[in-house]
Amino acid sequence: MLSIFKITQILFLSSIITINAAHGQESKTAKIDSFLKRANQLELFNGNVLVADGNRVIYKTALGFTDASKKTMLTDRYRFHIGSIAKEFNAVGVMILKEQGKLNLDDKIAKFLPELPAWASKISIKNLLQYTSGLPDVKWRSVKTDADNMADLEKLDKLDFEPGTSYAYNNNNVFLQRRIIEKISGLPFNEFVKQKMLIPCNMSTAILDPTEKDPFIAKAYSDDGKQDDLTYPISGWTAVTLDDFYKWAQCIAQFRLISRESTRQILIPVGPNKQSGLGGGSMEGDKLITHIHDGTSLHYQALQITNVPAGRTIILMTNNKQDNLFDLSKAINAILDGKPYQQAMISVLKVYQKQFETMNGGEILTFLKDLQTKHPNDYGFDNESTLNEIGYFLMSRNKLPDAIIVFEHNTQLFPTSGNVYDSLGEAYNKQGDKQKALLNYKKSFQLDPSNTAAKDIIVELQK
Repeated sequence: MLSIFKITQILFLSSIITINAAHGQESKTAKIDSFLKRANQLELFNGNVLVADGNRVIYKTALGFTDASKKTMLTDRYRFHIGSIAKEFNAVGVMILKEQGKLNLDDKIAKFLPELPAWASKISIKNLLQYTSGLPDVKWRSVKTDADNMADLEKLDKLDFEPGTSYAYNNNNVFLQRRIIEKISGLPFNEFVKQKMLIPCNMSTAILDPTEKDPFIAKAYSDDGKQDDLTYPISGWTAVTLDDFYKWAQCIAQFRLISRESTRQILIPVGPNKQSGLGGGSMEGDKLITHIHDGTSLHYQALQITNVPAGRTIILMTNNKQDNLFDLSKAINAILDGKPYQQAMISVLKVYQKQFETMNGGEILTFLKDLQTKHPNDYGFDNESTLNEIGYFLMSRNKLPDAIIVFEHNTQLFPTSGNVYDSLGEAYNKQGDKQKALLNYKKSFQLDPSNTAAKDIIVELQK
């Protein structure tokens, strides 16, 4: 039997551990706050942030302005468009109807939309979910309404490729998922989302297709003060607050709307560097391990990263896109793990993009070396993402030899990073040099065994 002294001693030690744990969490929260406020002061982030750890929200804030006028400050009551993340609602909606026995993923879309041309008899609902339908993208310049887009599809002569033979990430796949949901349920898509998803997940502030009349809508704008239109040519886009976004992430992680197997079917993409209905992630058996999805629409951008075993979710939403949300989330994760992290820095590419368009790879490296000498503290020269961003920019301009020069130099600067070898492998693969691509993907996977995408590409290249 324990003495009173021993019991008191145990309780005292327990209280010290609890206090220390709370102090440690408080210190991490303070670091996250300082990190994000610095990013906001440098005009590198304008938006709302939520961080949960150990299944508890430990940080929530709003930084910056509601619109281009910069007169009203954001609060956590504001709703943001979240780009492609809103496509999760139609993917989940399809699976809800599947579990009710109202559709089969192998059903051809002609079964539900007979007004479409003969190609609709070739495309399955699974093709729509996996972006393997062969449909071309929406004609954004001419389409103004859902009716316009349906009229375009009814006049479409042929697909871009045979369904299931390739991959093309575009919004006509999303558009037809929403129309099929309407046809089967008998409800407008927005009402279906409200009844079958928002209400069950207790998402009381989310709104679909917000207009200028709706209160607390963050409006996106560019760095030069140009404000984006709030409404989109095709409908069905859910705008959310931080609280409702977190509730949605929890609903997915806890399988509250659809089963584990249904979740797997819309979580795992058809291949490396591809998108699924839920963006992407991983499962082990019936357990969801990670769920990651990012979305961009004009100058809106959003990112959600969930690590289920750690009870960790990071949500970032901005109405002034800077293309740095993954870098910000990486730093937040490092802070939570008690590891070193990179402060937010001004993007070299953003400032000098026009110059880079006229330079080759070697000239860019010389330019950067001189810039670092003159301005060592203004840009993220000690961060691998600086050169990576420039390399991908060059790839987007089809300047593959120059991108490879930049990526090669990045591997010299950061030889222990699996990510930089992954990027170099991607460039070589795109150039058609399968041998060097394989070599670099192997190096990437060796340095970062969690890079399952690299592992899958290695298997493909070895075939």
